[in-house]
Amino acid sequence: MSSVFASNITVSVFGQSHSPAIGVVVDGLPAGHRVSFEELQALLDRRAPGKAPWATQRKEPDIPEILSGLVDGVTCGAPLCAVFRNGDTRSADYREIRDVPRPGHADYTAHVRYSGFQDVAGGGHFSGRLTAPLCFAGGLCMQLLRDRGIFVGAHLLSVGTERESGYDPVRVGHEQFAAVHFADFPTMDREAGERMKRAILAAAQEGDSLGGVVECAVTGLPAGIGSPMFDGMEGRLARLLFAVPAVKGVEFGAGFASAAARGSENNDPFTVKNGQVRTVTNNHGGILGGITSGMPLLLRAAFKPTPSISKAQKSVSLSALEDAELTVHGRHDPCVAVRAVPVIEAVTALGVYDALLDAEGHV
Repeated sequence: MSSVFASNITVSVFGQSHSPAIGVVVDGLPAGHRVSFEELQALLDRRAPGKAPWATQRKEPDIPEILSGLVDGVTCGAPLCAVFRNGDTRSADYREIRDVPRPGHADYTAHVRYSGFQDVAGGGHFSGRLTAPLCFAGGLCMQLLRDRGIFVGAHLLSVGTERESGYDPVRVGHEQFAAVHFADFPTMDREAGERMKRAILAAAQEGDSLGGVVECAVTGLPAGIGSPMFDGMEGRLARLLFAVPAVKGVEFGAGFASAAARGSENNDPFTVKNGQVRTVTNNHGGILGGITSGMPLLLRAAFKPTPSISKAQKSVSLSALEDAELTVHGRHDPCVAVRAVPVIEAVTALGVYDALLDAEGHV
């Protein structure tokens, strides 16, 4: 099923943007892990809407309600189910979209795929609202990874044409992660963040939106995790990254820039440090042949501009099969990449933890 990630860990996401609730069932978690709800809530709060002018003004507390899987805050081996109640919905804003789909959105393709029976309110099951359950599942995996000395962090690398410096691919560490986790805007450089904010607000005032790039790193990963071909680390993670709404591109290490380099420039020389094999540079992003090298795992996800903009756009009437004009109403993020930073951390943690279980012979 399209809403289920099934491997060593099984994650099933349910609900729609304006349904009474959304939620997730996570199966395969080890019994005996004490969940830190303070850490989980901090992750969810970074994703939550309604807290800044550069995000949608829909206000949802995003406090998970646990239905199963925990006893006195400790995992018990049963599937862990969490729900998030939806409260601040305005479904009337989406009535026109049932007949006149938004350009750049899944309205039209969903209409064809589900014969017009799809839930259009708030984007239904295609909405970024469904990233709250993803954050919950990935947040659990982040805690399990941290217990093994493995840390995941991300930052907003760029918005439109504004950009901050990326991670040092060799020396990235917990300090850089923490700087973003406790910031009101997910950049390491405050000045760059202010430029991004101004760009987002300027686009919003014009009834428009911007895209952006989120960069994510994983540190502490041992060498030897993953497999070649269909179970490679890049493939595992890409599948999860593309499950995040609005992601249109993913790259690892030097990514597409490596296509313009020579082998002598792109190859990372091996060296020995403290009795361990390492590389001097990290163009490979911590993965060689689908298997981790022991260097920081580095990836970037590109987000398209939010399709829901208040500028008039050309579309069609699905009932009349003729051209039409659409002006989108409702509350939408002028740049979805901003609130997507913790989501990228979460799905990355899920993929890495799942691969780690493979390496440990999990059945």
